Amino acid sequence: DRTMPLARPTGQIPDAAWTLGFREMTEPWKGAVGCLGVAVFFAMTIGIISWQALEQSPEEWVLRGRAGGMLWERRRGALLLRALPAGRTVAVIAVGGVPAAEPPPPRDRCWHDGGQFCYAWEEDAELRLSLEPPPAPATECYGVRWTPLRPDVMLKNCFSMANVSWYGGASIRAQRWPLNSAESHAQPFVSGDFSKNPAGYGPVLERYFLGSTGVTVTVAPDVPLFLSLESNRHFCLETPAGRAAVPLRYLLCLSPDVRIPPALSTCRSPIWRYYGPAGSAAKIKRGLRSLAKRLKRHRLQEGVLALGERCTAILAAADHVPSERRKRHDSARAWDPSPIKPLQLSITLSPYASIASPLFLRSLRGGEAASYWLSLQPRLGGCSVPVLTTWKGRLCARLNVTSEAALSWYLARARRLRQALGATYVVFEGAEGNAFLEQAVPPPAELAGDRYTEALAAALATLGNATVISAGARSSHLPLFVQMSPLRADWSHAGLKGVIPSVLHYSLLGYNFFIPDAVGGSLASDAPGDPELYVRWLQIATFLPVMAFSTPPWLCCDAWVLNLTRQCIQRHRDFVVPLIIKYSEEWLSLGYPIFRPAWWLSPTDPTAFTIEDEFLIGDEVLVAPITEKGQTWRDIYLPGEGHLWMDTNTARVFDGGTILRNYSASLAEVPVFVK
Repeated sequence: DRTMPLARPTGQIPDAAWTLGFREMTEPWKGAVGCLGVAVFFAMTIGIISWQALEQSPEEWVLRGRAGGMLWERRRGALLLRALPAGRTVAVIAVGGVPAAEPPPPRDRCWHDGGQFCYAWEEDAELRLSLEPPPAPATECYGVRWTPLRPDVMLKNCFSMANVSWYGGASIRAQRWPLNSAESHAQPFVSGDFSKNPAGYGPVLERYFLGSTGVTVTVAPDVPLFLSLESNRHFCLETPAGRAAVPLRYLLCLSPDVRIPPALSTCRSPIWRYYGPAGSAAKIKRGLRSLAKRLKRHRLQEGVLALGERCTAILAAADHVPSERRKRHDSARAWDPSPIKPLQLSITLSPYASIASPLFLRSLRGGEAASYWLSLQPRLGGCSVPVLTTWKGRLCARLNVTSEAALSWYLARARRLRQALGATYVVFEGAEGNAFLEQAVPPPAELAGDRYTEALAAALATLGNATVISAGARSSHLPLFVQMSPLRADWSHAGLKGVIPSVLHYSLLGYNFFIPDAVGGSLASDAPGDPELYVRWLQIATFLPVMAFSTPPWLCCDAWVLNLTRQCIQRHRDFVVPLIIKYSEEWLSLGYPIFRPAWWLSPTDPTAFTIEDEFLIGDEVLVAPITEKGQTWRDIYLPGEGHLWMDTNTARVFDGGTILRNYSASLAEVPVFVK
């Protein structure tokens, strides 16, 4: 017989004179007490379990460092990065591709290593968090590695935009600052050409994102990455499902609030793009001489005349330029650039060759096509076939940057052409994009992602620091100028409003030495020429590394705009270029961007995080131009509480950390403040 939980041994009951009737009366009562006790005990047990379930925190620490740590949030299935000791959440990462409803239990498969946390969702994915060596003092970094356990698992991590402004990543057609208001469907994180794919990503991108909370996200370069942007919600990093189970790896760094610059002499010279007659070499020469005479007549004779790729190709094919087969003594017949002096010449090349061009046909006859151009590997002993793509409306092959022979041939050709034409600068277009992905063909490992752009940039850097490239990927340390994408000739974010967000985006990613699009925009809009747009664009370009023009001021505007152009060029040369040279030294030693957002001086003021129409040059000059059509006033945020700012137009002094409401700025003025 079982003893009830509350029954006592009979030996402990005192002896007494009990009548039989009383014993019979109390037996049912004793049974009832026993049942009641069981019920109470059961209720208490259920209550304790329920209390524990209700009171248990939805967040659980999984890895802690000194400055912060990682937590798992059970309800949303998300990773949290939290700063200590304040306990402020600086990043929320929603997890996709794994059963988020199943939270990781307290057990840790890496329990023997205090610097790691491991957990596996059986048959889905494995998570490994680790403390990593920081890249800089006062910084703490966490490695995040998601490994799919089945090929059909697509990993997706989404970084919340709630209470965080995000910067970096990829450039887009209508550039925004921050990227919270940008929108893009999931697509390969590969540099692209907006003229081919306006909805794609642009020519400059880095696997680096910076949050206003002091967190950075750096994705490993060998991860096949997709990126999506959902306006004001989140941005997502994805790895596609496939036969190979590829991990998603990135580095989270929490911070408290080697490099070589290109030829900075480039900054001193405005660029005048040639869009004259281009039917023949003779017409191009006459057009260049005519443009040079007009510039000299208007006292704008110091600068660079820039030839596009078509004009460069025409001159290269003409008898005036020695080809590879011409003897050395024939080089005297090359075109003489002295008639355009003191203007310098810039030429444009690309890594593409039309399949109908003599250059490509010669490589076929010489049996060099397989090594000189990107090709598909043969099957079962067949011949390699060049990967064909379109470039400026023509079917083309693309230079094979993995071949030393192809690179040596291409660079030698560029040097000969530069010397023959007497060019000071060489611009290389078409560095962006992945020709294999465009054809839905898996690229070889050495050309995955943006490795083509990276390899081409490294090769072009050997031509010297007067080289310009149209794209950048892990190449900000190279002595190259980067040519920005063309913008529309209008007031939208694809036009004038996109200039400053693009400047901040490029500079934050390390590309401080860029050539902006031409004043007024290069892509024609439906509206006729707008002198006001030209002037406001000119005022912004004055404070950028290089001033570029496609339409001379005497063709679009009145005489006063021509005079204003001369003044802006002089101000750029005397005031802006010395600042860029000064802060390039800071970039070399500390890595700080030259062109900085307002939050650089006000890192804790949320107002500064979304300002996209102002920028700083270093810490001492604030430029706040007009970007709205018809306006002659604007609100101006002066960053840096405790600093004093002086208006260079009026000499008035204002406190930092304040907003100047309805500040006047006539069409001939641009508000500029010095600290």
